[in-house]
Amino acid sequence: MAKKLNKKTMKCNTPQTSPNPKKKRVVKACENGKEKIIHFGAKGYKHNYSAPARKSFRARHKCDEKKSKLSAGYWSCKELWTAGKPKLTTGKGRKK
Repeated sequence: MAKKLNKKTMKCNTPQTSPNPKKKRVVKACENGKEKIIHFGAKGYKHNYSAPARKSFRARHKCDEKKSKLSAGYWSCKELWTAGKPKLTTGKGRKK
């Protein structure tokens, strides 16, 4: 069973590893006096974070238009699909 998150002890807008077995990251999103726990990033399969894949993902998901910190799409674009950040490539690799 996944550990329970305590919203009171989490820092605002600081992503961390998610206890949810289906998601990579979790963040306590804070914006305009609102707080929300958001799990984002699919887990369980290998990701391709190459430059062409990153460009395609960002165009397909309209990352440049996402402004609200209270959405999973915003955090996915910012945390997982931005150039220059270390990527979390958890999941199963190809079988040979």
